[in-house]
Amino acid sequence: MSSEKQSFDNGPAMTFAEFDSIFESTKTWSQYSAANIERGALNFIDADVVKNSLSFVKSGRVIPLSLAWNTVAGLDNSKPALHYMTELGDDEAPEPTANKDFIGIDYHGKASSHLDAPTHIAYRDQLFGGKKSSEVVNSQGSSWATVDKLGPIVTRGVLLDAALLIGADWLEPGTAVKAADILRMEEKFGFKIQKGDCVLLRSGHFARREKLGVWDPSNLSAGFYVDAMQLFKERQVSVIGADGDSDVRPSPVEGVGSPIHVLALPAMGIPLLDNLQLEGLAAACVEENRWTFQITIAPLNIPRGTGSPVNPVAVL
Repeated sequence: MSSEKQSFDNGPAMTFAEFDSIFESTKTWSQYSAANIERGALNFIDADVVKNSLSFVKSGRVIPLSLAWNTVAGLDNSKPALHYMTELGDDEAPEPTANKDFIGIDYHGKASSHLDAPTHIAYRDQLFGGKKSSEVVNSQGSSWATVDKLGPIVTRGVLLDAALLIGADWLEPGTAVKAADILRMEEKFGFKIQKGDCVLLRSGHFARREKLGVWDPSNLSAGFYVDAMQLFKERQVSVIGADGDSDVRPSPVEGVGSPIHVLALPAMGIPLLDNLQLEGLAAACVEENRWTFQITIAPLNIPRGTGSPVNPVAVL
């Protein structure tokens, strides 16, 4: 990467006090009862939303959205996944012989497709619903708003192809996608984000990575600007995902490194899908001239877990 000073369209800049006010105004804690609050925005996905998602299956095209299991260290994979054989069927034994393997992963990074549960992020020690992270999370995991309480998710998916909106192969890292951009995509591509939707942002991250090489997205990535979250609250969105981690970096907010994570998880209880491979889905949407589909998300059943590796599936 060039040593020249770079400028980023990640703004406008926002003070901590301004962001803190937005956090308070976007909190949805009072919308839920004690019985359902840990599921947060997934409560918007009722039986009617699930049934309605079937109406967006037209061609029967099935597209997986996860990255390949990545065991190779790199700038964007500081903690590679593990995969090794534990038993081989190459010795004499009664039939049948068996081949067995082990997998393991520290998935909250930039190289694994995963779902963030609300308990993953705290802001001022607060988790979604007002629980103190310091009181409900310890070395054994979390007792509040964990991934095992989310269950399989079936709903309508919407692809926000921000790169296509501007006629580019990708957004340059550091580019913010604002609420106004989302409204432009609704008009151009012919959809409207609605209650219970899973909204996916394509910045073209992996198209750029394939063409130009790897960089560290921990410090430099395209993603949503803060005002997008206010729009998602109004529309009662249930899940947000991206081919990055949804946050624009560098962060435009003073003193807050991941403002989208803060507003999605502790403020609104919206699970996040990070590091999705959206290039195949984007191509399919162009071919079929529609950007809505059914999506199924099945996180692993991990008691006390803060999230899970996941392979979401879009059905067009």
